[in-house]
Amino acid sequence: MSRKTTAKTTAKKTVKTYHATMLVTRVEEWCVDASSPEEARALLQAGEGHRCHLGQAVHTELDQIVDPL
Repeated sequence: MSRKTTAKTTAKKTVKTYHATMLVTRVEEWCVDASSPEEARALLQAGEGHRCHLGQAVHTELDQIVDPL
């Protein structure tokens, strides 16, 4: 195939950006300052602490794709 033919084929193909809603389950490592494991558990269950490491996605599921028109 010549460059001219390849350029014509490429020019015909249009690319759009599609946005999607994804449901992602991820294992993360969270940290909290506490005086005992029991206190740490209670604080984390109450939403305290911060994410130490993002972790790895263990499950992803496509929910919806939005066509940009």
